[in-house]
Amino acid sequence: MNTILIGIIVANALISYKGFNDIAFFRKYEFHVGSIRSGEQIRMLSSGFLHADMMHLIFNMLTLWFFAPVVLNWLGNFSFVLVYFGSLIFGSLLTMLFHKNDYSYRAVGASGAVTGVLYSAILLQPDMMLGIFFVIPMPAYLFGILYLLYSIYGMKAKNDNIGHTAHFGGAIGGYLITLIKVPSLFMDHTLMVILLAIPIVILFGMAKLGKL
Repeated sequence: MNTILIGIIVANALISYKGFNDIAFFRKYEFHVGSIRSGEQIRMLSSGFLHADMMHLIFNMLTLWFFAPVVLNWLGNFSFVLVYFGSLIFGSLLTMLFHKNDYSYRAVGASGAVTGVLYSAILLQPDMMLGIFFVIPMPAYLFGILYLLYSIYGMKAKNDNIGHTAHFGGAIGGYLITLIKVPSLFMDHTLMVILLAIPIVILFGMAKLGKL
């Protein structure tokens, strides 16, 4: 049982619980574009430890619990922390990039960090099989690609309250940091590196063309 992983989960649980019961605390540390542009950059990090409700918290922490061991086993504690917090920041940065003019935009959750860990784990062990809804078998790399394509759809449709941009930014962070830490993946898993980059290329292509 890794103490760093436990520490991150406990921090998420405690800070989220505080936010559930203290709306002033929640509002002070949530991701809010207007406040961040006014100089409150701490929100780009602190919002990653707040959650909208208990189910949001449980889902993110369970996902982290399932995939973090892969990254920890391959990269070790320091690089796992780098992937987690780097992905969190990438998620916040991409969200700011796409929502910089929407001063009322708000978001919370560890989803960017968790998605980064998920994408890192898929890069490191692409032959993993996942159980979608605990039943349907699917290769991890296919899930990763479909998940990001769905995130692009969510960013374009804007018909729910899910922070799709943070998810996508987190995945980019996990992808890049993992490749920097383990450059041999370019040779060992060349096809997976290319396949997992496809949604990222599509996203920025659509943004360049004004399709988002």
